[in-house]
Amino acid sequence: MIVSRNEIVSTVYKAFSGMHREVGEADLIATMVAELQMAGLNGVEQFNNATPFILTEQDTPIDIVSERAGAIRFNLHSSSLACHLPTIMDYALEKMGDLAHYKIYIENCHNRWLAYSELVNLSTKGMACLAKWDNGSAPKHTLFTLNKGFTYPDIYFFNAVQANYNTNDMVIELATFNFDIENESRDFDHKISTDELFEKHQRAWKEGIYVDDEQWAILKQTATAILVENSESSHQGAGGV
Repeated sequence: MIVSRNEIVSTVYKAFSGMHREVGEADLIATMVAELQMAGLNGVEQFNNATPFILTEQDTPIDIVSERAGAIRFNLHSSSLACHLPTIMDYALEKMGDLAHYKIYIENCHNRWLAYSELVNLSTKGMACLAKWDNGSAPKHTLFTLNKGFTYPDIYFFNAVQANYNTNDMVIELATFNFDIENESRDFDHKISTDELFEKHQRAWKEGIYVDDEQWAILKQTATAILVENSESSHQGAGGV
């Protein structure tokens, strides 16, 4: 089915707000989902996959495992990246300061595709970005690259297991110079180019955004179920003694 960006944003906003988490901002997460869907990368499905993690994770602060000049390591304790990444990026950019290169290790996190819009936004800050993570199923490895001067990334997929394989981590590198992407992307199995992402994004603005019917129904059900539950609780609370 075809939906508008506003429909995605408002529905995700309702669904996340209804979860009553102490961490994570509903408007930022709704934007994460909408931008990922507009890029043709299944943002709604990714949010649906994230929902069980967001519902069950504990509202505890993330830990800084280690910190040194040029690098920082976080532990998310199996939490969803969607709830924590905006804060992590703000903190890392502040720590990076005038450095030319900064590396962010994020351990024990889930739903890494939802990082897409936060990483793309780095282009407006004049920053080059390289992010990589491993999957438990094919493709085994994903490489996100966004060099300076580009608005959209190139995304490479690898079917072979990479060195230091870990399916729960993500590594993000920021730089004031361009990365050697040719070296990083050797032996990829397929790629989504910056031109493809640009075309999909423009088409989504003009023609609407395609969302799989089943995934849209799941998202609507999440938002509606939580609203009904809240309404019943509110009603009982209003009439209670």
